[in-house]
Amino acid sequence: MSRFKNEVAHLQAHIRTLRIGGGALVLVALVMGGGWWSAPRDLTIHVPPDLRSGSTRSWWEVPPESVYAFTFYVFQQLNRWPSNGDEDYARNLHSLSAYFTPACRAFLQADYDYRRSTGELRQRVRGIYEIPGRGYGDNPTDRVRVLSARDWVVTLDLTAEEYHGSEQVKRAFVRYPIKVVRVDVDPASNPFGLILDCYDGAPQRITVPAPDTPAHSGLGLQGDLP
Repeated sequence: MSRFKNEVAHLQAHIRTLRIGGGALVLVALVMGGGWWSAPRDLTIHVPPDLRSGSTRSWWEVPPESVYAFTFYVFQQLNRWPSNGDEDYARNLHSLSAYFTPACRAFLQADYDYRRSTGELRQRVRGIYEIPGRGYGDNPTDRVRVLSARDWVVTLDLTAEEYHGSEQVKRAFVRYPIKVVRVDVDPASNPFGLILDCYDGAPQRITVPAPDTPAHSGLGLQGDLP
């Protein structure tokens, strides 16, 4: 009779062990489920544009080439006035506001107000583009200066052109030193997590070799800074 009691006790102990193991598995599953639920749904990964060679980097690192491409894109869109600078500049300031620091937005708004008061925007068409041979790939270390993991200074060498009607009224080669900051606070409006903090110094006129500066007879330049 004692043999049967021992067998029953052994089975009960085994069942108790299985229950404890099952409870532990449920607890582990709950912990893993909580971690999965709290994980971010979207993750921004900055990938170098040149994929011919491999790249290994931390997911939170922003490579200089991505900073340059972002800066050039936003700055070019800001300065694109397809029909009338009086309206286009104001519209750009509004649509791109998520890509500027508050101080930079105030600076650009003051620039808009000044240009408008002096008549530099009315019926003005404007565009900027990169000077050939002055892009990121031509001199990466000079184009993007890394201050920290969250701060950069990007140097853009651009051609700025403006037209009033069919007449070209401005063509200048300009170097823009632009501060860039990493502030990932509004992924819905700014998925890049980068914003412009305007200029690191005053934009400067530069010269380029003669083949890049074709003559335009009868067309003058207006203003000291484009």
